[in-house]
Amino acid sequence: MNSKDIKILLVDDEPDILEIVGYNLKSEGYTIATATNGLEAVKRARTFQPHLILLDIMMPEMDGIEACEKIRQLKGFEKVMIVFFTARGEDYSQVAGFDAGADDYITKPIKPKVLISKVKGLLRRIVESEAENDQVKVGNIIIDRDEYMVIKDGRKFSLPRKEFELFSLLASKPGKVFKRDDILDKVWGSEVVVGGRTIDVHIRKLREKIGEKNFKTVKGVGYKFVIDEA
Repeated sequence: MNSKDIKILLVDDEPDILEIVGYNLKSEGYTIATATNGLEAVKRARTFQPHLILLDIMMPEMDGIEACEKIRQLKGFEKVMIVFFTARGEDYSQVAGFDAGADDYITKPIKPKVLISKVKGLLRRIVESEAENDQVKVGNIIIDRDEYMVIKDGRKFSLPRKEFELFSLLASKPGKVFKRDDILDKVWGSEVVVGGRTIDVHIRKLREKIGEKNFKTVKGVGYKFVIDEA
């Protein structure tokens, strides 16, 4: 996928941010659209159909958290990567963001070269995920990589990107305990710093959707996926 084929929606209520970040992304060949509040972001996302959305949290009319939730509800937006672009680094705001369906965080202010590097890393993960096999069967569960969907006993669960990637990692080796550091590195990548509760939030949401018994906590170590007994 060439940079000219990539569409990025940049959402922020600060004109300087839109101008500076937009300029640097356009310089790399990306097609850019902008919005200045959450309400406008939802409408723009529907028409622009971006691959990546950089979304501020604190905005007028509708904040980034609510906008993220509404965008995730749009048909076909399960695979769109949503990254909160914000000056707020508090752990609680990250948890709220991931609960809303965000994939990652980028903290501002950020130098243009660092921003471009992070964006390229995020987009690289999209390309890599699209190159994987469409479906994998694990026990009574089917993992549909094309639709970002998990099918268990005929029930379909459409998952946000990071929940899906975390589930795919754990389910790739049932019974294996994945250490927390390894999970952060393989799912979120070393280029993005996330709060310590990030994994816990995503595991909780997977337990609610897929099944409490499928995800085991190994205290002080990490998590493992367990196949349902017949």
